[in-house]
Amino acid sequence: MFNTSSGSASSHALTAYGWDDGWADTFAPYAAQDLMPGRVLRVDRGLCDLVTPQGTVRADTELVTPRDPMRIVCTGDWAAVDAEGDPRYVRTLLPRRTALVRSTSSKRSDGQVLAANADYAVIAISLAAELDLGRVERFTALAWESGAQPLLVLTKADLVPDPDTLGHLVSDTEMAAPGVRVLPVSSATGEGLEELGALLAPGTSVLLGQSGAGKSTLANALVGADVQEVRAIRDSDGKGRHTTTTRDLLPLPSGGVLIDTPGLRGVGMWGAEGGVAQAFAEIEELAARCRFPDCAHQVEPGCAVLAAIDDGSLPERRLESYRKLLRENERLAARTDARLRAEMRRDWKQRQALGRHMMERKRGPMRKP
Repeated sequence: MFNTSSGSASSHALTAYGWDDGWADTFAPYAAQDLMPGRVLRVDRGLCDLVTPQGTVRADTELVTPRDPMRIVCTGDWAAVDAEGDPRYVRTLLPRRTALVRSTSSKRSDGQVLAANADYAVIAISLAAELDLGRVERFTALAWESGAQPLLVLTKADLVPDPDTLGHLVSDTEMAAPGVRVLPVSSATGEGLEELGALLAPGTSVLLGQSGAGKSTLANALVGADVQEVRAIRDSDGKGRHTTTTRDLLPLPSGGVLIDTPGLRGVGMWGAEGGVAQAFAEIEELAARCRFPDCAHQVEPGCAVLAAIDDGSLPERRLESYRKLLRENERLAARTDARLRAEMRRDWKQRQALGRHMMERKRGPMRKP
């Protein structure tokens, strides 16, 4: 039997990579089969690198390649792998605690797992460009849905030298992401890096953001070495090219590990209704006070959400963003669910009819010529 622990998880060779007593208990049946545990560092064309008690090994994923893209081996996965042999094979994946998923551009509406078993989702938003609150909300919803704790990092803070201006940007970001920590950071000056490293230790973090957000520079600063290539952003539009091309799991000197991901040009919702609800928690709370339980917050009487818009306590931009992400999520689900498509069409017709009715009430009965 392969010995997965020398007494406790705290003394295990994989502890620095997130191994704990829970993983040890889950792995116990595979230890009895002379398999050893490993955490996936990166995946490359049907092969993967795993860190194991024997060190880093390369293994074939052929035996665990399913038709379901949600079960494909991903960086951050824990696996049972051959203790010896050439080639070695990944025999099974341990159940994921969290999974960061986005929709693909496929017409089949597949989900793509970006990273597995992350405790924190670090969302990099560059201050070199105009702050896009809609993007903040989208990434935050994606993070909440994954089961990880989102953390917003405003990168390139050295480009905003005025403290008042920086404070306003932090405040605006906090309003767009209730309950999420917002931290301005500069890889150039070191501002915020020590605090960020302390927040991430000793868990697993996944680094997200668009190309040009400074992710690779931030990853290098956190790791303390030039592990990722860095390219300058384009002066014409402030956008960057993909620097990171694979998802790599990197150990941090302050403790814990970081999964760096390629820049994301598009972040589609995939089964993220719960994440959207958490990202817009204040709207969900208001909706619970509406007169009608199925209130669409359009023209219905007794709508607490519209009342908050009218009195200024809820920005109209937040409601529009909330509606947009919910519609996107519904459309994606409807592509593969005929009954849901029919329900959406029926709801749309009912809301259209209600809108016409409310407009007629406001205008009064139309007189015949």
